[in-house]
Amino acid sequence: MSHMVKMENGQSQTIQEMLGCIERYNPDHLKTLEAYVEDQAKSNTYDLEANLAVLKLYQFNPHMLNFDITYTILLKCLTNLPHTDFVMAKCLLLPQQMKDENVQTIIDLADILERTDFTLFWARAEVNRSMFRHISGFHDSIRKFVCHVVGITFQTIRKDLLKDLLGGIEDSTLEQWMRKYGWKHQGKLVIIAVQDEKIKTKNITEKIEFDNLGGLMAQCL
Repeated sequence: MSHMVKMENGQSQTIQEMLGCIERYNPDHLKTLEAYVEDQAKSNTYDLEANLAVLKLYQFNPHMLNFDITYTILLKCLTNLPHTDFVMAKCLLLPQQMKDENVQTIIDLADILERTDFTLFWARAEVNRSMFRHISGFHDSIRKFVCHVVGITFQTIRKDLLKDLLGGIEDSTLEQWMRKYGWKHQGKLVIIAVQDEKIKTKNITEKIEFDNLGGLMAQCL
């Protein structure tokens, strides 16, 4: 869905055009931006710049603060890990937002993900599943981050452990993720990558002709 913002002169701009000018600080556009945040949750799309603009408008206009939109923005930031979007959003929160119980729950989830304690994350996510039920693709976005961490950490991993790290998924779902990342079975293990090939040292040979050293050697005499 395309969101248009109406200017004072009667003309309309796209949200992206509006964010590129001073109009991004106009509180009259907040409702349109909030609707855009909700659409991102429904359509599994993401626009960090627009979401940060919403939080900035809340800073300038605390009487217009919408906690539900705040939750959605923070949770959408988690779907873009390992990027630092959540840190940037957190820095824009007002004191009353930081004191909110649900905001603190989301911050706790972010801390758990940062520590890569994925088993604990899924347990906490199950307890708070109603919080992100409206965010399309949330679980798979977190699984994508898990796969990123697994891919840079392991050469092999037990199949049962990998299933737990991905949220206790079924074998059929695990197969889908393995195909996506090119991982292979080896008995009860999953072959992630041959890390030796990634970190193998290289011998660099540099040839220097004697004629090129003549002038330098003469200067040393």
